[in-house]
Amino acid sequence: MPFNRILSRIASLSLLALVLAPLFAHAGGQLIRVPTRPDITTTLFWETHDGAKATVFLVPGGGGGFGKVQDGRPMSRNFLVRTVPNFLENGFNVAIFGKPSDSDKLDYPDRISEPHMADIRAVLDYVKKQSAAPVWLIGTSRGTISATAAAINIHDPAIAGLVLTSSVVSVKKVGAVPTQDLAAITVPVLVMHHTLDACNVCSPSDVPAILSGLKNAPVKKEIMVSGGANPSGNPCEALHWHGFIGMEKEAVDTISEWIRQPTN
Repeated sequence: MPFNRILSRIASLSLLALVLAPLFAHAGGQLIRVPTRPDITTTLFWETHDGAKATVFLVPGGGGGFGKVQDGRPMSRNFLVRTVPNFLENGFNVAIFGKPSDSDKLDYPDRISEPHMADIRAVLDYVKKQSAAPVWLIGTSRGTISATAAAINIHDPAIAGLVLTSSVVSVKKVGAVPTQDLAAITVPVLVMHHTLDACNVCSPSDVPAILSGLKNAPVKKEIMVSGGANPSGNPCEALHWHGFIGMEKEAVDTISEWIRQPTN
């Protein structure tokens, strides 16, 4: 092949690479298995946003995890998982804490245990190596137990704040947010709840107990939201008011706005 045709071919391929690069960059995130304890790994979904000013470290509820990752997207219906695109649109890196290899389910006691805290520490350390952006812990439902315990027990300056959505507030449950040492939390905290949440361990009327316990948080805010549409299934699951059904974008935008400028 003549040399000038070779140069032309190289130029064409280089142009194609430039055109395709953004497509690959925005094709989705990665499933990563992070070593967290001896012989134990914990799954992480990780997706970056160019120029992100913060990373949201999402802790889903239920038994934990984010489902399968297909085409760069986690498949769980959990509120925090299905709103990954909304968090990205708000300019954040997204890290979703998954499950450890020695457990299929994170129950209530598991979420305040030392092995769980060790797993969160290790995953947080991995995330910090990927981005220097400040980290906001965000939990939903049972994930609020984990996120609260992490804010209490993991003293890492990278943790900029805590967001609790659809919090477990029934004192009958091990690790319920109001039963933890909330006075030990010294970062800004947002508590967001749906006024119609009908989950029996997440009663809106008990949410103020969280704010009362946050005696040393420099900024704390309770936001009760309404709206949404078409709740279905178990009132403690993702597609009911408990999971902010029908108002996902509004809910994430509210969280994101507060993260950017925390106020009482």
